[in-house]
Amino acid sequence: MLLYWSECSLDEVGAAMKAVVQPLTLSLLLSGFCLPAYATNGYFMHSFGVKAQGNAGTATAHFQDALSIASNPAGLSWVNNQLNLGATLFSPDRSAEIKGNAAGANGQYDGNARRYFVIPEFAYRHAINDQVALGIALYGNGGMNTGYKSNPFAAFGNQGSAGVNLSQVFVSPAVSWQYTAHQSIGVATNFLYQRFDAKGLNGFAGFSRDPEHLSNQGADSAAGIGVRVGWAGKFLDQRLSLGASYASKIKADRFAEYQGLFADQGNFDVPENYALGVAYKVTPQLTLAADVQRILYADLISVGNRFDINQLQQGERFGDRQGPGFGWDNINVYKLAVNYQVHPKLLLRAGYSHSDQPVPASQSFLNILAPAVVQDHASIGATWEIDAHQAWSVAYTHAFEKDLKGNGSIPAAFGGGEANLKMSQDILGLAYAYQY
Repeated sequence: MLLYWSECSLDEVGAAMKAVVQPLTLSLLLSGFCLPAYATNGYFMHSFGVKAQGNAGTATAHFQDALSIASNPAGLSWVNNQLNLGATLFSPDRSAEIKGNAAGANGQYDGNARRYFVIPEFAYRHAINDQVALGIALYGNGGMNTGYKSNPFAAFGNQGSAGVNLSQVFVSPAVSWQYTAHQSIGVATNFLYQRFDAKGLNGFAGFSRDPEHLSNQGADSAAGIGVRVGWAGKFLDQRLSLGASYASKIKADRFAEYQGLFADQGNFDVPENYALGVAYKVTPQLTLAADVQRILYADLISVGNRFDINQLQQGERFGDRQGPGFGWDNINVYKLAVNYQVHPKLLLRAGYSHSDQPVPASQSFLNILAPAVVQDHASIGATWEIDAHQAWSVAYTHAFEKDLKGNGSIPAAFGGGEANLKMSQDILGLAYAYQY
């Protein structure tokens, strides 16, 4: 597949990916699932898999199931052959406030036109021999959803309701090689399928290079391909686990229907990210773990470019190469976790994570559409083993409310004042595992 990627154009890969992944995505929709639409650590999911969710996403060196593919594919070497199925109910609460605006935009705006989302997960692991394990995972990588029945930008000529919906799903086949008794390396190919739509922004047509493809174009899709590589080691009689992983930037094909909104004619890639992790079995019952992750949002022009009125007035419009974006910064995410085996059949989990703020206070105006400002998550979870082959897991996460106050956020040309953003979240997951 990597050879094929090197010989094909991005458009050819995108067309091939749509042909493969879109039917799978549609089958999930028809089964009652919804593509992911959420915002946690920026717009990345805070964890992959219900077990990791109970540990606030701590999974770079703490391997609990085949969903390890999504965090560190080298973890496949340290779990049993298994099938994992699960779903997570995600409920974000997002809102915005505009104050001190001379154009008449002042008010409180509720972004919860839709309150609940169901996010599926699937993974499978099978050992080829004592050294090589294969696996595949399907999971939501990231997303964002807002729906304002009362348009926060109405005072600037925008009509109807406003909001965006971004969803990203990965299909990731993986291989892990345990090259010594204590160390492994793994590689996963990340096939990306993403969808986006925006509405209620046509009033900004005068600032777009392509006003016909700025807003209200319905859902558009794009695809891309990248890679995640990982390493894992077990030391001190396997009480100490170390892990490291790196995911390449995914250069996705453009959102053609929104080439007048996103910089570089609809460009919207997935950022490079990497993580380090450690886990230590203090006693046979108690395990502690920690991760540090870095996500490079600022390296994506559509996400990292600042919304700057001076650029707009000088001709750098929405959709131009250096056109306005959401102004996000790169962030670090810090995660801590504890597992305790209280009974041979019952394992309890807990975790806490904190991230840097991706949204600068000066960039809150456009981020009314994407108020991904939560920074702290607390999680609890449990696994109950039915028998030697089957287990159920449950996890609950609360993302604590964050109120980001704007600072010089609304340009004087739009009446000045400040845009304040607020978000909190509740996340409930349930998963089934069959080991063989």
